[in-house]
Amino acid sequence: MKPDETPMFDPSLLQEVDWSQNTATFSPMNPGEGLVLRPLCTADLNKGFFKASAYCLELEHNPRYIRMVQAKSWTLKKHFEGFPTDSNFELKTTELPPLNNGEVLLEALFISVDPYMRIASKRLKEGDRMMGEQVARVVESKNPAFPAGTIVVALSGWTSHSISDGNGLRKLPAEWPDKLPLSLALGTVGMPGLTAYFGLLDICGVKGGETVMVNAAAGAVGSVVGQIAKLKGCKVVGAAGSDEKVAYLKKLGFDVAFNYKTVKSLEEALRMASPDGYDCYFDNVGGEFSNTVISQMKTFGRIAICGAISQYNRTGPCPQEVQKQCQQRSLYSLPLGCPPPEVVIYQQLRMEGFIVTRWQGDVRQKALTDLMNWVSEGKIQYHEYMLEGFEKMPAAFMGMLKGENLGKAIVKA
Repeated sequence: MKPDETPMFDPSLLQEVDWSQNTATFSPMNPGEGLVLRPLCTADLNKGFFKASAYCLELEHNPRYIRMVQAKSWTLKKHFEGFPTDSNFELKTTELPPLNNGEVLLEALFISVDPYMRIASKRLKEGDRMMGEQVARVVESKNPAFPAGTIVVALSGWTSHSISDGNGLRKLPAEWPDKLPLSLALGTVGMPGLTAYFGLLDICGVKGGETVMVNAAAGAVGSVVGQIAKLKGCKVVGAAGSDEKVAYLKKLGFDVAFNYKTVKSLEEALRMASPDGYDCYFDNVGGEFSNTVISQMKTFGRIAICGAISQYNRTGPCPQEVQKQCQQRSLYSLPLGCPPPEVVIYQQLRMEGFIVTRWQGDVRQKALTDLMNWVSEGKIQYHEYMLEGFEKMPAAFMGMLKGENLGKAIVKA
């Protein structure tokens, strides 16, 4: 008999039960392992006691009798000025209400940190929860479309638990291989992988035999860009910020990889890597780096502008020394990150910025299936920079902006 189906049941009656026959560790209001290992039925109904059974374990999952869920969330305490610091974030705990019909309770398993959060945070008010994707498990459900135990990708942000009405939740593909970690839904088989896929194949329209340049090449997006380009028969040149990352790129099959922090001349390093120039440029960095690459593009070259991480933490105008370099190379005085217009004009270049949410429906599903299959078949490799513990969210975010991550930066909640 289930306690919550028994009209005469009152949890306080458990306090009156004679528990003396139990030899396992046990307290009536906190059954713990004792009841799991040795359920008791010592109460005598003739003496006015309630006959308890092991079904009392249901109380453990019933918030009406035990406790409400406490959700931990990282909020934006103060807007960023320059590079983020610990003082920009605040950890808050809130009690979530009981579910309404159509709602589900989510428990975060893995939470993503991404460069876009640095600029997207400008849209938040101070005190708002930090945004972002997470892989979560449905732990309680009043929505038949998402039964308890369902794994979803949710835009719940930096929180341990959340309530959703189901809108915006994405189930993992039904054919998701058991051998693939769930966290890949935040990386190579998720938003970063889709960004690489559509940016390279749709925006750049890459073709076999072409030369592709990608910066931030050891990151979540850049590493996938390079590998897809190789699958399509391209020559790939990648730039990264450490010797360890350069070695990783070579392991992934990049034709040329270099450490942009240690080369004497970026312009010369690019020219040596591809003397004939570049057909496609996948830009994750922006700034003067991109100006240098764009000056070496071939005629009718295509440029996918995905990000500008080099500029996200800048607080003032373009430094004078960079302005001087721009003026020396260009007919115009340009702000940081603007390519020389005469190069764009005379080389007849096409530049396009994009956001991956543009692609939805069947084309998105096909891309996910392609990425999942390529990973399963070993055609695309992945690396995750994993920090454990929800309290590590700010550290993971700041480390990612500094370039500490090799591959996708993720927090295991």
